[in-house]
Amino acid sequence: MGLLPKILIAIALGICAGTIFPMWLTRCFATFNAIFSQFLGFTIPLIILGFVAPAIADIGRQAGKMLVTTAGVAYAFTLGAGFLSYFTGTIFFPGMISPTEYMADMESYVQVSPYFTIEMPSVMSVMSALLAAFILGLGCAFLTSGTVLKKLLGEFRSIVMKVIENAIIPLLPLYIFGIFLNMTVTGEVTSILGTFIKIIAVIFALHVFVLLLQYCIAAPFSGSSRNPLKLLWTMMPAYFTALGTQSSAATIPVTLKQTIAMGVNKDVAGFTVPLCATIHMSGSTLKLVACALALMITHGMPYDTEMFAGFIAMLGITIIAAPGVPGGAVMAALGLFTSMLGFSEADCALMIALYIAMDSFGTACNVTGDGSIAIIINHFFGDKSQQV
Repeated sequence: MGLLPKILIAIALGICAGTIFPMWLTRCFATFNAIFSQFLGFTIPLIILGFVAPAIADIGRQAGKMLVTTAGVAYAFTLGAGFLSYFTGTIFFPGMISPTEYMADMESYVQVSPYFTIEMPSVMSVMSALLAAFILGLGCAFLTSGTVLKKLLGEFRSIVMKVIENAIIPLLPLYIFGIFLNMTVTGEVTSILGTFIKIIAVIFALHVFVLLLQYCIAAPFSGSSRNPLKLLWTMMPAYFTALGTQSSAATIPVTLKQTIAMGVNKDVAGFTVPLCATIHMSGSTLKLVACALALMITHGMPYDTEMFAGFIAMLGITIIAAPGVPGGAVMAALGLFTSMLGFSEADCALMIALYIAMDSFGTACNVTGDGSIAIIINHFFGDKSQQV
């Protein structure tokens, strides 16, 4: 059973159990959640350092104009999706979400406190981890004698991935169960779920619009066909493969085949598709921004364009080289939620559940958009791919 079915089952069981569990049993799960959230907070800086630093070092090692251009276009597409999501949310979400009703309901919520918790202070702050990742990654990229440090960073990334795969991901359904159990007992679950069911349709419509926009941008650069709908239709096998695998990496063979079918040079496709599977995160950024904005509106938290501009810019960097497991992007972004948006532990847990519930659609958007980037790169480097 994949992670998504487990998360959905955990949500359903948490809601059902919240109606029948006695308070002492609910507090037991609240205690587990308190300890697990401390462990999660401890690992967040390590996740950022473990993924961002090696990713920058690996990208820098492949010096060349094609690399710089590909990374620039991928980052521009990711930023564009993030800002599109934010401005669309500011237009539609306030009319769909009622923070006054939510804040009024909070007065009647029952508080569930854990029996105890264990403090696990982080070894460094989120911003310290980001700065350290940039310094180490760029240092390894430009120092020819930095092979030992590159190997060390690669091994550290493997350790962090093992922690995520063997400790965090297996316990995540239980953590989500505890969150929704607590929300049901307090009476919060109805208003929260009602809010996010409303915005799922908006998020899906944004995914479709982003893909159409990306291929409209790429179509003038295509030599074989300037029809964006035809190009997008060619990439549909990759889209539906990503829906099933929930992994950009696992979809690379199909993405590569369909990208070549659009007329992209084989060498260019072989370079851009695996690279974009790591650095192009339009669909993931779109979802994270929309869900974060909706949650802030629901809670009546202050926000502005300046705050989200910095958040989106950092998000596009932080989630590169996210682990090849479902929900990897949201795990890497947890530090930004707390440090830049002021989210609580419960807010972060809700973001994890919401993101994973829609994970396959974000991954499919990422993968399908990789083809549009390959078309643009092929226009400039298609005859010079041997120089990569």
